[in-house]
Formats: sequence, C-alpha cells, structure tokens
Amino acid sequence: MAATNKNQKPHAIMISFHLQGHIIPFVNLALKLASKGFSVTFAHLDFIHHQISKSHYNTTEIDIFAQARSSGLDINYTTISDGFPVEFDRAANFNQHLESFMYKFPDKVDEFVGNLISSSDSNYFLLADTFSIWSAKIAKKYGLVNVSFWTEPALVFSLYYHLDLLRENGHVPVNGRTEIVDYVPGIPSINTKDFMSYFQDSDLQLLHKIIFRAFDVVKSADFILCNTVHELEIAIISALQQKQPFYSIGPLFPADFSKTAIARSLLPESNSDEWLNSKSPGSVLYVSFGSLAKIDKKVIFEIAGGLLLGEVNFIWVIRPGIVDFDSGGIFPEGFEDVTRDRGLIIPWCAQNQVLLNPAIGGFLTHCGWNSVLESVWCGVPMICYPLFTDQITNRKLVVDDWRVGLNLCDGEFITRDEVKEKIGILMSGKRSDELRKEIGKVRKILENALTKDGSSERNFDCFVKDVSDEIFKRCKEM
Repeated sequence: MAATNKNQKPHAIMISFHLQGHIIPFVNLALKLASKGFSVTFAHLDFIHHQISKSHYNTTEIDIFAQARSSGLDINYTTISDGFPVEFDRAANFNQHLESFMYKFPDKVDEFVGNLISSSDSNYFLLADTFSIWSAKIAKKYGLVNVSFWTEPALVFSLYYHLDLLRENGHVPVNGRTEIVDYVPGIPSINTKDFMSYFQDSDLQLLHKIIFRAFDVVKSADFILCNTVHELEIAIISALQQKQPFYSIGPLFPADFSKTAIARSLLPESNSDEWLNSKSPGSVLYVSFGSLAKIDKKVIFEIAGGLLLGEVNFIWVIRPGIVDFDSGGIFPEGFEDVTRDRGLIIPWCAQNQVLLNPAIGGFLTHCGWNSVLESVWCGVPMICYPLFTDQITNRKLVVDDWRVGLNLCDGEFITRDEVKEKIGILMSGKRSDELRKEIGKVRKILENALTKDGSSERNFDCFVKDVSDEIFKRCKEM
C-alpha cells in the first residue's frame, strides 16, 4: 500500500504515453496540476526523452522541467525504460515493440511505481493515459487512486466506451457499410463512416487488442479527465458522467500559447517566422499531416498539383518518413522550383507559432485533436483530410457539427482539381467568411471555458477537490 500523510499535498505519478499527440497535452496537464499546488513525478520513456532532448538541446543530459521547477512548480522529472535500447528501431519492429508494450512493459511500470512510493511518505495517486492498459492493476496493487486521462474528444471516448453495444448491434467492425447509429447514450446519431479507423477494419489484431483492452481497464478508473470543452459535447459528456466521474478540462494549452519553455516535440522545429512575415495577412495555407501516419505518395502528388493550380502561398510540413521514398522523389518533377517564391517546405515546426502568424489563412490538416483545437484557438479554418484513428471522427466535429472546415476528399480518390477548388473556397469568398464566422464562435467557447469561472477551469478545480478528498479518505482508512 502507498504511504500516505493527510497533511501532505497530493502527488501525481505520471508516465507519459509515447506518441506526440499524447505527449503534448500530458505535459500541459502536469504543469496545470503543479500550478494548482500538486506535486508531480513525471516520467518519459527513455527513448522519448532521448528524442526530445536531442531535438531541442542536442544533448540527453537535460531536465525538461528544470525551468518550471525554478518558477516554483513542484515537478520531478525522470525516465523509465520500455525494455529496449534507445537505439532500437521501434517503427521497423512495430509488432515486437507492441507485444512488449502490452505484456512486458507493465512490469517495468510496476517496479518504477513500487520503488517511488516506498522511497517517501507522500499522498501518491496514479495519472495515466487512457491507452495505458496497466493502470488499473498497478493502482490496485499499491492502493493508489487511479486517474485516466483521455487526450481526444468525448465523442471518440464514448464510441470506444460503448464498443460492446456497437458489436451487439452489428455495427463494429463496419466492413465498408454506411449506416446511421442512434442508440449510443449521449450521441444523437452518427454515421458508421465517421467511426474511428479501428472500428472500420479488423486486420490490426494486436493493436485492436491494446486499444479495446484499454477501454475495459478505464471502466474501473476512479476519475476520468478529458481534453475537451463541456459546451462543445454537452450530451455526450452528461451521458458519460452517469457512468463514472468524468471531467472536461480542455483545451490543455501552455500558459504562453505561442512559446513554451517545456520541450515537447520529438523532432527539431524549423523557424518559419521570417518567411511568414514576408507574406500578406491571410494569404498562406498551412499544410501538415501530423507526427505519426504515413501518407500515400499519390496523395502528395495531387496536393502538390492542387497547390500549383491554386497559385496560393503555402507552408508545407513534410516530416522524415511521411512516405516510403523511392527513386522518383516525394514531389512531382519541378514542383519545388516552380513554387520556390510562394512555398516553404519544412520537416517540422512549432505549430502553435505558425498558426498564430497573421499570414496564415487556412490549414490543410489530418484532423489530429491537438491540431483541431489549436486551429480553432487561432481562428484558422480547416480543410480536412483525416488519415486514421480518431482523425476520421474528429473530421465530423469540424465539418458537420461546428462547421469550421471543409472536406477535402468528397469522392473515393483525391484529385488536384478538388484540392484547388477547396483551397479557393477556404481562402477567400462568401463560404470562407462563413467558416471564419463560425470558427470565431467556437473559439469563444474555448476561450470562455478557460476563464476563471469557465467550465473547464471549474471542472479542473472540482477534480482537484475530488481527487484530494478521495486520497485523504483512503488515508483515514489505513
């Protein structure tokens, strides 16, 4: 059992999930907890620490929370091994790494948590990403309050949460069908085409096992935190709150949205300020497909063709490994020469900083949840080309529910003519004005949620009280 002391403040044990889209809000959550007076012990996986440190500081001998701690926040930083050497190629050995993550890594976490709580007298609780399938078992073993953090919208959480119901009704796996589902609590209706990619197919068996197991585990969590805003998903959140304590606390942004002292990026960030500042307001399309998914080279060619036809200024993030390179190169022949004066191609960037630049007039995006929230916050309407996982469902929120973006691919295949057409609609004209008006409304909802009396701030304060009360209750019972 964890050693507890009623007079000590709660102490969160946070072990970060290893994907970029999860790391960003998880780091922001650690800072938010510490700002509320909590102690935090934050652990990155060794190879993640190595990537982030090399990307930002060109050394691995760094404490990414040093500046936060010097400002008075109580955050201890450490690392934990996933069982493989830092130099092990996890992408090339995906299934091996996944199996180890599922069956062996929990023992590493068990050892880490056991050593940590035995070394001091503190009111520890466990705060883990929802995809961390080890959380319930370890929390139970050490008598810790178990908090699950969901980094995506409540809509996606609810669909996963009600997987058994969807299976009973024959809607998962989708297997290419297009049907309306109207029986999931809190979701008025949703088309199966808008389900996450892991509901669409049944080929990724091991990955399915991890994801679906995570949603068995989360049902025993004491508290669930979600990086969304209550007013944007009222019915869904209300239905989930009938099941478990569920707190919408988003959007989890750094205190200074454009710049942050805490390194989060797995890749070195190019600075495009000088180039962007040379362009007129609203004239540049920002193009990025996130940190993880690969994209078909044919799609790259059609987007490039659309950018050529549309004659728009653009900044395009092409991260290393985004396509399987061949001798023909990633772009159509001559593309970079023709667009040199109006296009900037970079391997990675500080996205918040780019989106805030007045030159940015639109965002061609994969619809990762961080990208969606950041784009709304910056008032930048979107062209949506989701690739996999939650991105497909996020697109529904952006295009159908909030009306702050356009679909890129209305047909079966993407074409350069459609790319040109959608860029034209997004960047200027009546429809563009409508999108900007709607995104202003959604942005105001996000902004209001983060004010002192806003829903997310109130919910976070409520969670702080509730988790503290639960820890102290268990302290009395010991």
